[in-house]
Amino acid sequence: MRQQRSYSTEAIVLKHSDLGEADRILTLFTPRKGKYHAIAKGARRPISKKAGHLELLCHSQLQMGVGRNLDIITQAQGIESFRSMREELWHMTCAFYLAELVDRFIEDDAEHFNVYTLLLQALHALEADAQEIQQQRAEGNLQADHERDRTLLLMRYFEIYLLSYIGYEPLFRTCAHCNSELQPEENGFTPSLGGALCPKCAHLWGQRLSMNALKVLRLLQRTDWERVPRFHLDNRLHAEIENAMHGLLRFHLERDLKSWSFLEMLR
Repeated sequence: MRQQRSYSTEAIVLKHSDLGEADRILTLFTPRKGKYHAIAKGARRPISKKAGHLELLCHSQLQMGVGRNLDIITQAQGIESFRSMREELWHMTCAFYLAELVDRFIEDDAEHFNVYTLLLQALHALEADAQEIQQQRAEGNLQADHERDRTLLLMRYFEIYLLSYIGYEPLFRTCAHCNSELQPEENGFTPSLGGALCPKCAHLWGQRLSMNALKVLRLLQRTDWERVPRFHLDNRLHAEIENAMHGLLRFHLERDLKSWSFLEMLR
C-alpha cells in the first residue's frame, strides 16, 4: 500500500524556535495527532507567505509533507489570529501561560482532542474578553478593579479541566484522604494528596481552604465556561484559589512554570 506523503490538519502554534538562517521549528497542537514538532522552511524570510499564519497561538489550517525526521509545513492558511487578544498584554500573557501548560503536560504524538478543544475554547474566551475590555475602555466605563476577574477565573477553569482530562482530576467534593463528603466550612488543601481535606484530617493540611474558595473551585469544576457567573472576587480570594491550583500543578510538574512570574509582575 502506498504511504501517504502529505496531509492536512488544523493546528494551534504553541512554540517556535529558529533553525538555520530562514527556517523555523514549530511546536504544533492538533486535534488528531496531538502535539508534535514540524519545520516551516523559509518562514523567517520577509517574503514568506506562511509566516503570518504561523505566529504563536495562531489557529491555522496547514498542509503538511511527511518528512524523514520532522514533517514539513508546505502551506498555511489562518483560521483565527485572535487580534484583540494580541493587542492586550495581559490577555496575551494569559494565552502564553495556557500554551505553556499544554506544552508541559501533554506528551508528544498522543491525541488529546478534549485538551485541544479546551485550549481553543480558552483562546476564544480571551479574545471575547479583550474585545469587551477594549469597548469599555473606548466608552470610558472600564472598571479597573474588575478588569481581570474573568481572565483569572478562566485560568483556574483551564487548570482544573486540563488536570482532569489527563487523569489528575482535583478532589473538591470529598476528602482526598478519608473520602468523606466535604461540608460548607473551612477545609484544608494538600497538593500531594490531590485536593481538599476535611477538618478531621487537619494534620495533613498543606494550607487552609476557605468555604468560599471551595465553592468557587467546585463551581468551576462542574460548570461549562459559558455558564460560569461573572464573579467579582476580592484579591485575597483570587490568591487563595490560585495558590491551591498552582500547588497542584507544581506537584505534578515538580517545577514552577515560567509564565507565573510574568503574570505576577503584570498584576
